[in-house]
Amino acid sequence: MCLAVPGKIIFINQDSKELRMAKVDFAGVKKDICLEWLPDSKVGDYVLVHVGFALNKIDEEDAIETLRILREMGDLPEEKNEAL
Repeated sequence: MCLAVPGKIIFINQDSKELRMAKVDFAGVKKDICLEWLPDSKVGDYVLVHVGFALNKIDEEDAIETLRILREMGDLPEEKNEAL
């Protein structure tokens, strides 16, 4: 079974000559993620990510609800600031 985790795009690297990359915030954990499959994505969008690739965009409400469920399951630590 595969799991895609929601995260919020906080920075897009506009200088990359190769793949379109972004810094994505996963409830306080920030990772570099490939946005190549989502050319219309922008800072502030929520994306579902699997193994370093953003697969699709989701709305903020769904992203926050998914993160809440993952926290309840113990798969994410409690966040000091609940607002992403």
